[in-house]
Amino acid sequence: MQVLYEHGVERSTLADIARAAQIPVGNVYYHFKTKDALISAVLAEHRTYQETVLRELSARPDPRERLKGLVDDWMSHRDAASRRGCPTATLATELGKREDDALALEARVLYVDLLAWIGRQFEALGAAHPRDSALSLVSRYEGMSVLAHVLRDPDVIVRQGEDLSAWLDQC
Repeated sequence: MQVLYEHGVERSTLADIARAAQIPVGNVYYHFKTKDALISAVLAEHRTYQETVLRELSARPDPRERLKGLVDDWMSHRDAASRRGCPTATLATELGKREDDALALEARVLYVDLLAWIGRQFEALGAAHPRDSALSLVSRYEGMSVLAHVLRDPDVIVRQGEDLSAWLDQC
């Protein structure tokens, strides 16, 4: 996964992945016959992580605290995001350049599901336009991730994350 994140989907090869994992290329080929099979596994890992985080946050009684917990999770990845950008967005953006591709759809579903969960939290808070509020929250996160990456400054995520939390307090 790290190789795809660092070098991109199109530039990475199974040989690159084997080298990074310090295993023979044949071992990678045994588990992943194609690069697309590997990408699908990486997307599944992203999905599992997202589902785990959202399930844990859903256990919180207050929807505002759930959303603030999501912002806290994003902020906890500030160092990685400032080095390489948001891993899910990086992958989804690159895959999104493929026309009518099953992997692009898998990546898109990650965002569709995230937006739906966030929208339900805003709905529970009584937001007039929960979907728009969800889009605003995710857009602001992705924007701060891009800027933190471009500026190589994890504090961008800290400052903007704190601003997001304050915005959520007002919702």
